[in-house]
Amino acid sequence: MKNLFTASLVLALSFGLFSACQNNAPKSEVKTAAAGVQYICPMNCEDGKTYDEPGSCPVCHMDLEAMTAEVEANKSEYITAYVSNPAQLEAGKPGAMSFTPQIKGNEAAAVPLDLVHEKKMHLILVSDDLSWFDHIHPEFSDAGSYDIKVLGKGENFSNGRGHNETRFDAGGKYWAFADFKPTGGLNQVNKTEITVAGTPAKAVAYTQPKLTTTIDGFTVTLEAGHDGTGFSSGTQQHIPVSIKQGGKAIDPATFENYLGEKAHLVMVEVASKEFVHTHPSVENGKLDIHTTFAKPGTYRGWLQFQTDGKVHTADLVLKVKEGSQHDDHTGHNH
Repeated sequence: MKNLFTASLVLALSFGLFSACQNNAPKSEVKTAAAGVQYICPMNCEDGKTYDEPGSCPVCHMDLEAMTAEVEANKSEYITAYVSNPAQLEAGKPGAMSFTPQIKGNEAAAVPLDLVHEKKMHLILVSDDLSWFDHIHPEFSDAGSYDIKVLGKGENFSNGRGHNETRFDAGGKYWAFADFKPTGGLNQVNKTEITVAGTPAKAVAYTQPKLTTTIDGFTVTLEAGHDGTGFSSGTQQHIPVSIKQGGKAIDPATFENYLGEKAHLVMVEVASKEFVHTHPSVENGKLDIHTTFAKPGTYRGWLQFQTDGKVHTADLVLKVKEGSQHDDHTGHNH
């Protein structure tokens, strides 16, 4: 997974400017390609890969957007500087973490960020064995950093999970994926290793698929590929997701929007930490995942959706076998 990558872009269509807060264009909308215009995923899932025609991203399923001259001129590489206070975080003790987007080679320059899915930065935190997951949103500070409060043992979350607070109940190695879009640039996902002092939790090994899980009274089931053959790398996967409550099928169209979408799915491969972020659409009374896995392996997944103001997080395990590598669509490769 790369921390850095270079954007290359061309002139935008007059009607094609993307509103990064949410994907407003209907999935069924047909757009006409214009001569000389290149299209790219607004989340930059494929490290700057462009297409000659509009369509949807094979990884996150968002509509491809026309390139802008502003981003074409921006050849910067971005990194995320990380510091903590205290310098060594300790399980069960309070502290703080700061993440600062920077331009490589010009680290002192300010890096303004656009809103993407209603936030300027999304931070995905996972333990090294992927048994623990947190999706939070750091707050911008006057110093130019995006800050997280680390709670101590027994401290309650002031606004519920998902805001700018987290808590490490166990020591060990963690990974932070900072997801942001610099103004005039492409979306970035930078990975940072975080070490927390203290007794680690017993490691969990994920050797078997987990395609059905129950959370907050909802039963979430991933159907193992439309043809029953499971999941494979290198080609776009079509994965229907059924959700039931009390044994009755629930139409996800009735869910509240969560960060501009009906659902978000984050997946991380156990060994390589390959990162995938996709947005299932609502089709035929189910959520429908359209994504491409760049590499085979075991992926831990966290499907998040919201009802009655509460965010539900369903954890899953997918086994992805080696597939065709000749398809033009490659996966998220940050």
